[in-house]
Amino acid sequence: MNSTTVRNLLVRGMLAGLAAGVLALIVAYFLGEPSVDKAIGFEEAHSHEHGHEVELVSRSLQSTAGLATGVLVYGVAFGGIAALAYCFALGRVGRFSPRATALLLSGVALVAVYVVPFLKYPANPPAVGNGDTIGKRTTLFFLMLVLSVLLAVAATLLGRRLAPGLGNWWATVVAVTAFIAAVGLAYAFLPVVNEVPADFPAAVLWRFRLSTLAIQATLWTGFGLAFGELAHRLLRPDPVVRRETVTV
Repeated sequence: MNSTTVRNLLVRGMLAGLAAGVLALIVAYFLGEPSVDKAIGFEEAHSHEHGHEVELVSRSLQSTAGLATGVLVYGVAFGGIAALAYCFALGRVGRFSPRATALLLSGVALVAVYVVPFLKYPANPPAVGNGDTIGKRTTLFFLMLVLSVLLAVAATLLGRRLAPGLGNWWATVVAVTAFIAAVGLAYAFLPVVNEVPADFPAAVLWRFRLSTLAIQATLWTGFGLAFGELAHRLLRPDPVVRRETVTV
């Protein structure tokens, strides 16, 4: 794959990330923001340390322009990174078409980048978590994320090495089993973080975490579909049908 193709795929990846970000933004606004509002209401009702504080950025701006900026920038950035990973993975993970490779990469990225760290350290709404431990919690989350990605890469390499002797099916089974076992060990050894207030509404917490999972699923599924189509048109363009004119 030459540098021109890589550059074209990178641009298409960023565009696909932007399109997927728009879909994720819709999910975030309609599913995530109501839970955030309820969590903020809980926080304000239980805050007795300060009086009336000046709001630097209004809540309406945060839930519209701020949310849009964050989600769209996130989509473009991860779209570009995923496109570079796609350039490396294409043809190396099996004889898949450009579309299938994009969907496979998106699925693996969703699991490794978000689902696995999420199951150990799930997202929390406002009013959940001690401000003094935010640095520690952030470090633990990114440590789990890095471990998850490295273990996913190791499992992929293991499956490729075992495929000639075991066949693709059993090599995949062994690789996935090894990945799950390694993740389980990481879960067991990394510390547990539980800073949810005892009186925090369980339904609000559940809906918020479910909405974050839905946002990521929408983002990566939309990216896989959009980028797969764009990559297919670049790498395997439809043959041009020549039309012969008949002169009478």
